[in-house]
Order: sequence, then structure tokens, then C-alpha cells
Amino acid sequence: MSAPLTIHCTIGASAGRQVLLGFAPAKLLHSLSFADILNEDTKTGYQRRFNSQHSLDFRRYIRQPDASTIPLTLNLRPSDTAWRLVETGQGQARLEIDPAAGKVMAQVDCQHRLGHLNDVDISLPFMCFLGLTVREEMEVFNTINSKAKGLSTSLLDFHDAHLAGDLANDRPELFIALHLNNDVESPWCRQLDLGGNSTSGLKRRASLRTMQKAIKRFLTATRILKTRSPEHAALVVLAFWKAVADVLPDQWSNHRKHILNKGVGVYALMDIAADLYNETKGVVDADRSYFVNMLADFGLHVDWSTNGQLKGVGGEGGVRKAVDYIRDVRKRAHLKVVSNG
Repeated sequence: MSAPLTIHCTIGASAGRQVLLGFAPAKLLHSLSFADILNEDTKTGYQRRFNSQHSLDFRRYIRQPDASTIPLTLNLRPSDTAWRLVETGQGQARLEIDPAAGKVMAQVDCQHRLGHLNDVDISLPFMCFLGLTVREEMEVFNTINSKAKGLSTSLLDFHDAHLAGDLANDRPELFIALHLNNDVESPWCRQLDLGGNSTSGLKRRASLRTMQKAIKRFLTATRILKTRSPEHAALVVLAFWKAVADVLPDQWSNHRKHILNKGVGVYALMDIAADLYNETKGVVDADRSYFVNMLADFGLHVDWSTNGQLKGVGGEGGVRKAVDYIRDVRKRAHLKVVSNG
């Protein structure tokens, strides 16, 4: 049996959590740790995608004279055999790791600092939690990174969804957006970017954050949650997007040349969905058939292309312009039908 890998540490507490503080060569910490990157297909993991350039920048920096860094944040996942801690007195401890156990430390907040240091001997400081569960790691990660520049807001929203006690009522817009992404009958199924890795990455059309903000506009404009449940609202939103894909199949499938799936299009269409829902006045069911009939009257008259009426629009002003344009096309299409009748 091989002798254990040994790291001498100070044992203490970070607020209410027991932690180890120590120093070790970067390449050793790299060999013992891993980044638990969110897999959007299996919904496992919780961290952002690995950014190789970000990591290479740190590699270049840390090898310069007088370079330094704050402690790496790690966690020793619970295990009965992979590692053990031997307290040696006076706040000191010896961490012993079975060399056959592989990567036993999760990189809670250091994946880009360690990412390209597999061959670097430089000593780095670290703080290591002892036995946090994956959920507890996610909570720590979220707290550390909630204001981090460049961190995907959609990834943080995905964390919130997993940490929420009652997502449907606490954050209905996020609940509905995830329903669109997860329902196999949804045209958005697995096409919202959550901020992790996915085998369907090339098919993704909008971010989770964009969709939930657009849905929040719908919820505000309709006040649907005053009388109906978040689950019912999710079915209405799903019915609307199914109708969009039914009525505009070419524009939907060729999303790179049309605005339906781009931020301005998603926001604008959710505003139009609110118009259509409000027009039911609670008398007509706002189901797929209803939305198909309504959209069919004017949808094909709208120039949804990225080189047409809405070329280059963006931001809140762009959304207003898109909504006004679609509403105007709808009004003119209605007047034409009335005059022909």
C-alpha cells in the first residue's frame, strides 16, 4: 500500500465552518482537485464553464516576480477512505490523502487559478472546507461569486432554483423559464443557456436570464398570478411559444437570421403574449389553439429577419421599437381583414 500524501495545515474555523489553512505546490493542489462544472444535460455540478484564456492569464501572472494571490478555496468531499485528518495539537493538523483516491478536493473558488498550473511548483495558500455536501458547496460558491464580474447571471439563477425552498412562489419567472427549458414538448427544450456545459450547446438560442426577465414582463403586464397559480402561468407561456413555433416554423428554425430567439425578440414576443392573454378577458382559454389563431392573423406579416425593420435594434429602446412595430403590423392586418369583410 502506498504511503499517503501528507499536507501539514492549521485547523480552525471560517465563521461556523471548520476549515484547514495551509500551503502546497500548485501542481499538487491541481492533481488533487477538480472543478464541478454544471452539466446542463444531467443537471449535475454547479460551476461556470472553464475559460482557458482566463486560466492562462493567471498562469502567466503567478509566475512573475512578486506575484501573489488570495487563498484558493477548496472542499474535501465526504469520504470514509479517501482522506483523513490527524490533529497534532496546538491548532495544527496533518491531512493524509490516499494517492489512489484521485481528485478528492472540489475547487469551490479557484478553478481558473489552478486550471493551467499542473506543472507549476509555486507554493500557493489554500483554505479547505471539510466534508461540505455539494449543496453546501453551491451555497458557498454562490455567496462568493454573486457579484463576480463576468460570472454568468444565468448560472447564478440556476443555483437559486436549486437552493430555493418554494421556487414557484418565490421566483415564478425563473420557475416558468426552467419549465420552458425542461419540458420535452417545449420548443425551448434544452435550448436556454444555463451557464454550464452541454452537448446541445450549438443549439442554444437565448440565456436563462433573458427568458426569465421576458417572462417577468409578461407576469407584470397580465397580473395573471393574482388569480392563477405559477403552474398555470407556466402552461400559458408554454402554449404561446408552441404557437410561435407552429405559426412561424421557418423563422423559428432559422434562428440566426431572425430575431425570434434573440433578446429583443424574446422580450417583444412576451409583451405580445401579454396583449393576447389580456384580450381573452378570462372568457376564452389561453391555450395553444387560441395563440395559434391569433398569431396566424398577423405573424407572417411581420418582418422577423435580422436585416429587416428591426435590424440592429437592442436594449430597452429596441424592445419598445420592436413591440410598437409588431403591434402596428397586427393593427393594420386587422383593419385589412375588417375592410375586406
